[in-house]
Amino acid sequence: MIQVSADSAKVTSVMTLANARELLERGNELIAGPVSSFDLGAVTDVDSSGLAVLFGWLREAQRLGKTVRILNLPQNLSSLAEVYGVSDLLPAS
Repeated sequence: MIQVSADSAKVTSVMTLANARELLERGNELIAGPVSSFDLGAVTDVDSSGLAVLFGWLREAQRLGKTVRILNLPQNLSSLAEVYGVSDLLPAS
């Protein structure tokens, strides 16, 4: 689901309601450790809960005084962010 290499994490699953809680919790654990970026290039399917996961990770990083980069944001996730009017809240990759 999430592969870790040094200070980066690669999400290798879909980001949908079915696995949102697991992604959020695992990502938050990784942010508390060495991870400073999430690569979403391998994400094949996403729904609005994917945005919730991203914002959850960003909140956790902020709480811990860290910065997290989101890399390779899938186009469909970017489109959802635009529809919901929250694209400006996502960090640029």
